[in-house]
Amino acid sequence: MIKIDGKKVIVVGTGKSGIGSAVLLEKNGALPVIYDGNDKAEIDAVKEQLTQKLGFLTKAEVVTGEFPKHITNDAALCVLSPGVPVDADFVVYMKEQGIPIWGEVELAYNFAKGTVLAITGTNGKTTTTSLVGQIMQEYFEHVFVVGNIGNPYTEAASLMTQDTVSVAEISSFQLETIDHFHPKVSAILNITPDHLNRHHTMENYVAAKEAVTRNQTKDDFCILNYENAYTKAFGERCPASVIYFSSARRLDDGIFYEGDEIFLARDKKAQRLLNVKTDMNLVGLCNIENVMAAIGISMSAGVPMQNILATIRRFVAVEHRIEFVAEKNGVVYYNDSKATNTDAAIQGIKAMERPTVLIGGGYDKGSAYDDWIQSFDKKVKKLVLIGQTREAIATCAVKCGFPKADILFADSFQEALDTCVREACVGDAVLLSPACASWGMFPNYEVRGQQFKEYVNGL
Repeated sequence: MIKIDGKKVIVVGTGKSGIGSAVLLEKNGALPVIYDGNDKAEIDAVKEQLTQKLGFLTKAEVVTGEFPKHITNDAALCVLSPGVPVDADFVVYMKEQGIPIWGEVELAYNFAKGTVLAITGTNGKTTTTSLVGQIMQEYFEHVFVVGNIGNPYTEAASLMTQDTVSVAEISSFQLETIDHFHPKVSAILNITPDHLNRHHTMENYVAAKEAVTRNQTKDDFCILNYENAYTKAFGERCPASVIYFSSARRLDDGIFYEGDEIFLARDKKAQRLLNVKTDMNLVGLCNIENVMAAIGISMSAGVPMQNILATIRRFVAVEHRIEFVAEKNGVVYYNDSKATNTDAAIQGIKAMERPTVLIGGGYDKGSAYDDWIQSFDKKVKKLVLIGQTREAIATCAVKCGFPKADILFADSFQEALDTCVREACVGDAVLLSPACASWGMFPNYEVRGQQFKEYVNGL
């Protein structure tokens, strides 16, 4: 543990993560210097936020605009917010000065106590984290659900005790900056291409995901997807004890899905756990995988199986992830705004059981769209495209054999929604599953999904 009492610590970012980190540091005697490259960030507003959360007048210094190298003098540590690339010039400069670089997760872990369950993967993290969180809350007395799910780990760290169970959704961005972080149970749900504009290569992205197990031993557990090439291969060299789950085959040991049933196998003997149609409120193969992962995580954390299954029966879909919104005039509407990459959007298509009018497109993360288009499998009757990527998606769709006449462009989200209502017939579905980030049109996917729901509920 780095000694921070009375030491200068640079915190990069003035969002939730940066504020949470600065508060935790100042409560523990550090002298935070908060830096934000946005010269429009309001220094007084940041200090007021800190003072409110601290309960006393902050001593933190706030610096905005171009990075002033002199603030690194005598700095004991730098804490990066997840959105800051580790290869940014000023971060590289700090590394060259010998300043340790941590993220919010590493900082929180060093002050937190109790048992940590860490969940990562390209898709399914939020649903699985929410489900595991609910299972833990219904069994243990002191539970926090933190991390990439929207609750800063740093805000809860000082409230944790040895009896606390923390369920943490951890992104690849957060895993780039861990050091001592050591979950008792980890899970890598799947790995498919994403965020390559940040990680640059698939190898870097995979390595970031696998880092969740870096400090684990065979006394710990890692839950892995047997049907994902990356996670299956990783199981052979994972430092933790591996529990696989599979949506495509029987396993001799692990959790598997077969004929609408989920089973737990031990020594080639299978025990039926639940029926996915009568015992689950979630839809789609992706959610069956999320439930299997949650079972593996929860039983590894010591929760009895009957408690796990009772919670699963009550659990409902996470907002913005294949979320049923309403049926209007014989058309069902699903909000899958959280599908910000093609693999997540493929799961949204797979979950549809009706002819579908699909809204796609958004911010360009440099993705390829072929697999997504090919997953349409004649389910998609109209493709309504918006945002920066609409031309690229349309070109790819035509190349993949999707009829050009069934591709429609919209210049605004409102126009896209109006188009869907016009094109959908009784018995159809309208699905917002963009396969792209929301930036450029919306601040985040939540706002995009909320606007979709408000429109549909207003029909």
